[in-house]
Amino acid sequence: MKELFRRAPKAFTPGEQTPDQQTPDNMWVKCPSCGELTYVKQLRDNLKVCRCGNHMRLSAVEWTGLFDSDTFVEHDGNITPLDPLNFVSPKDNYAQKLRESQHSTGLYDAMIGGEASLMGQPLQVTITEFEFIGGSMGSVFGEKIARAAERAYELRVPLLTINASGGARMHEGVISLMQLPKVNLALARLGSVGMPHIAVMTDPCYGGVLASYASVADIIIAEPGARIGFAGRRVIEQTIRQKLPANFQSAEFLLEHGMIDMIVPRNEMRLTLARLLRLYTTRDTSAAPIAADV
Repeated sequence: MKELFRRAPKAFTPGEQTPDQQTPDNMWVKCPSCGELTYVKQLRDNLKVCRCGNHMRLSAVEWTGLFDSDTFVEHDGNITPLDPLNFVSPKDNYAQKLRESQHSTGLYDAMIGGEASLMGQPLQVTITEFEFIGGSMGSVFGEKIARAAERAYELRVPLLTINASGGARMHEGVISLMQLPKVNLALARLGSVGMPHIAVMTDPCYGGVLASYASVADIIIAEPGARIGFAGRRVIEQTIRQKLPANFQSAEFLLEHGMIDMIVPRNEMRLTLARLLRLYTTRDTSAAPIAADV
């Protein structure tokens, strides 16, 4: 059988600037929700949340700022996907798309994973990069989550996944689809020792990612306004030939219908996760309660 991925010469270095972070501070950014213009620096200082409450997308590298300073260490960063099907589309081919995404994001695939500490509590973590072919789930993506879950099992620590995806990567065909059960099996093993998988769904979270590991987490959190679903709105409306509610597939709609556990604004995410992780800790339970970040 053809190889699915190979080892690349170097791994991602935490702290590297993304193209967005290299934008001059005096540049303006227009909010896609309210249309208001905001200075880049001001938006970054507010964790990319507009005054209207719209949560703009963070890159995978930017999400590593959620953890305690200098504690994120990447694992499996030097594996990169191959093109086992020699996939070609009318506009380009998969190998070319991979090269372009790797160049624009500075990552080898749509997922970074590693270990970190959050307010003193150790955990394994995976973060999706939506700008890499829509955060799609391919062979390397699935392999990294499975390995993260296996490390969490061995170390007896929780697993946190931060997700923004369009679903399975069609360029890898059934190889991509087989990542779904592989990851879920690894998560089941983690659950057998009482360690949790906490999933954070950001905008958007669709397709195979939602239908597999993201929706079977022990605790499911979404950011305000995140679009979450399996198929897109238009596809569903054309299939059932009915008009869907205006807020269908929003985080708020899913919370109302019991599909997620909570909606957490970005500026409260760190403290909320730390409190949840404390519930699962096997260390000294007499430790002082976690105080809010100041």
